[in-house]
Amino acid sequence: MAFELIGVASDHGGFCLKEAVKEHLESLGYTVMDYGTNSTNSVDYPDYAAAICKGILDGHISRGVLMCGTGIGASIAANRFRGIRAALCHDAYTAEMSRRHNDANLLVMGGRVIGEEVAKHLLEVWLNTPFEGGRHQRRLTLIEWNSRKGE
Repeated sequence: MAFELIGVASDHGGFCLKEAVKEHLESLGYTVMDYGTNSTNSVDYPDYAAAICKGILDGHISRGVLMCGTGIGASIAANRFRGIRAALCHDAYTAEMSRRHNDANLLVMGGRVIGEEVAKHLLEVWLNTPFEGGRHQRRLTLIEWNSRKGE
């Protein structure tokens, strides 16, 4: 599956983890699109969440990995975009289930919460787990339908 173009993005709190994730993705043969930030200087995570979400929604990347200090703010910001299914994961099981049952297209991790080796492991699980479809697709359709009710 290393033919996919995967996006990465972070704020300052996730920058170091983003760099490690980017390097790991490249070592696995993926092409990586980096949506920033490019240092540990303080920035606003919603801007980077928006950039990577737009990359997914515009079809420039197939999936993405987003990081901030805890992953909480980034996942909240990302899930404001219709069509984005951002999953904040801290272990391999949540990463697997985010793909298998929720077809997550954006993995979110906390740069100050998990270490690089854990992040690399759950990234590989997330990348290699297929979506099951079936009853889970019905639920995703309901999520999309319910999100349109407020318009």
